[in-house]
Amino acid sequence: MTKKVQIGKTDLYVNPIGFGANAVGGHNLYPNLDEEAGRQMVRTALDHGVNFLDTAFIYGPKRSEELIGDVLKERGNRSEAVIATKAAHVLTDEGEKINNSPAFLKKSVDEALERLQTDYIDLFYIHFPDEETPKDEAVGALQELREAGKIRHIGVSNFSLEQLKEANKDGHVDVFQGEYNLLAREAERELFPFMTAQNISFVPYFPLASGLLTGKYDQTATFDDLRSGLPYFQKDVFASNLEKVEQIRPIAESKGVELAHVVLAWYLTRDAIDVIIPGAKRSEQVLNNLKTLDVTLSQEEINQIDRVFQS
Repeated sequence: MTKKVQIGKTDLYVNPIGFGANAVGGHNLYPNLDEEAGRQMVRTALDHGVNFLDTAFIYGPKRSEELIGDVLKERGNRSEAVIATKAAHVLTDEGEKINNSPAFLKKSVDEALERLQTDYIDLFYIHFPDEETPKDEAVGALQELREAGKIRHIGVSNFSLEQLKEANKDGHVDVFQGEYNLLAREAERELFPFMTAQNISFVPYFPLASGLLTGKYDQTATFDDLRSGLPYFQKDVFASNLEKVEQIRPIAESKGVELAHVVLAWYLTRDAIDVIIPGAKRSEQVLNNLKTLDVTLSQEEINQIDRVFQS
């Protein structure tokens, strides 16, 4: 039985390996997704103790929440899952807009409850900050929903430190989600000190740098998807990033695990991080992510990985 960890100051106890569900019904993110395969990934996760499921309105849009809701309903055991979802996007004929207004957030929570076929959401994030709404007012609206029992805990995502401080003026923010990996460590300097002091838990996305930290690429690799626009894949740094990854391969080989497992295990040694949410496109990948829990890093190995990716 996997030992569950507490997420920050919340009363949520989860497997430290969660499941990022953007490939469950995320048709706007990945072409040709099989919806039944998405439902099966959710079932596989829950069957194997992966109880923290991370989704969002914009995955689909809406469809990821709906498919997770299908599985929750068929299983009839709402308490086995800890559901995190997010909202901020408004879809218009001109494209997407971001809205953090109290009225919008309250409407978004009601609509997410319907799609998830549940009467409460364990963790609800403001997905992106808008430019108009005072952040403490936005979080205040979520606090009202918490008091009404519709959500249990409050998160914000993609906020700057200044926006996070404003959002947490009344101490209501429990969790922050943002980009963080060994090749993008700005959050350590900008966010972690404040969050650790406030006992706000950090949930990283892009933990494997869109596959670069898995060690599966070499210098001949080319990309014509979203990776081509990411900073760690740019020509001027791609080769040096690959070299850094290769420097830690011996650690994985010595433990008989994949590079990804070592990288994910390293994140769990950070004080600000309680749970990680690697994604998957197949049920086997959901199970493979769990092998991270078999990895124990010595202090020397932790320091070595830190040094390699500091430069």
